[in-house]
Amino acid sequence: MTQGRAQERHPFDGQGPEGGALDHRRRTGPFWRTPRPARAVLVGLVGALSLAALVWTSATGFVEPTVALAFCLLIAGGEFARITLHGRREVAPVASAGATSYAFLLSLGEEPAAHSPWQVVAVVAFAVAVGELPLVAVGRSPRVEDVARRVLATMLLAVSFRPLAVHLELSGPSVTAAVLMSALVTIVWLIDALVSAVLRAERLRTRFSVALGDEMRAQFPTGAAIGASGVLIALACTVTGLAGLLVFCAPLLVAQLAFHRHAEVRRTYRETVRALSRVTEVGGYVENGHSRRVGRLSHLIACELGMAEQGLHNLEYAALMHDIGQLSLREPVAGGATVFASPREQRRIAELGSAIIRQTGMLESVAEMVRRQCEPVTGHGDEGAPPLGSRIIKVANAFDDLVGESGDAGRRAAVLERLRMDAGTEYDPDVVEALATVLARG
Repeated sequence: MTQGRAQERHPFDGQGPEGGALDHRRRTGPFWRTPRPARAVLVGLVGALSLAALVWTSATGFVEPTVALAFCLLIAGGEFARITLHGRREVAPVASAGATSYAFLLSLGEEPAAHSPWQVVAVVAFAVAVGELPLVAVGRSPRVEDVARRVLATMLLAVSFRPLAVHLELSGPSVTAAVLMSALVTIVWLIDALVSAVLRAERLRTRFSVALGDEMRAQFPTGAAIGASGVLIALACTVTGLAGLLVFCAPLLVAQLAFHRHAEVRRTYRETVRALSRVTEVGGYVENGHSRRVGRLSHLIACELGMAEQGLHNLEYAALMHDIGQLSLREPVAGGATVFASPREQRRIAELGSAIIRQTGMLESVAEMVRRQCEPVTGHGDEGAPPLGSRIIKVANAFDDLVGESGDAGRRAAVLERLRMDAGTEYDPDVVEALATVLARG
């Protein structure tokens, strides 16, 4: 029971494919060893630099404290209103845009902005901490790597822009200032995507190139909106003063609400699929937790094979509902293990399950994955080999049918060897070896 609850707290997609599929937070050695060194280095480095900036700025004194306080409040409020998008990506558009504009601020009305890059880092780090405290108090702790990335992006912008602004004698809106700001925003966004891809590849144990493509596609809409808003706010404040903060944050707030609504729709859709997948368990057609275990194992195998994020989403839905066709059976398969059913019965279950999924209005690719999950690796007839998702589900389902919740290492090894014996004819050899790698990691 405890294991099942733990898996529900950390679902294999983690509100998206990468989240709780593999909890790398477990330590297997001394406290300084971690299975996620890139995350530890990022958080430690950003934390140390932020603390140093706070100490230095406190010792030397804040320049224009009223302006610093205004931006601090804006960033703290934006951090408090952060949202979680698909893939458990935490973003704080208002906070990030406010931090960007403070790093780019040239003047406030007719008064030139004289704050240093380290004051920018100190104000942003303090504001982020203040904005997160109420959320932590109610149990909504942030993903520290996402917080560190937001602070790091501001740090890079401030350290690169403010010395250049002094050197080029920029003091107000100009083509040079706008081009420089836009170029730096683009460069820092690319660096942030690289850092995020490293963290994602480390977390999911997937290929860096795949993780980089996923991150750039996922972050481009929010990154473009945040970068453009930050530049506009910085330029507007040189003319309107602090009023520019409120005026130009309003469109970004509307966009944030739209992103939030989109994320809620996706979350509701996913929870509906999960609830639907439990119908076979409640009805006694399969063992309790079977769909969740197959989904989790399928996700880990797919990450090992380098499947892109959109494919992982579709695989998630297909794996959760791969046995839903059993609802049409007059008598359940013994133990719910379709691996023991005849090929004809397996095909009937898969086709009926595919028909049910199509009626729900889900993606055609999900229904197709379920329909072809029972086929051998070479496929049936003229259709060719089944999709990779179908081959993954076939292996994961067979393994769980034969192992179940058993943690016996000998039994798992024996089942793995059995799958290897049928690799090349019934099962995809690459998928079986990916399963072996996942099992070897524990």
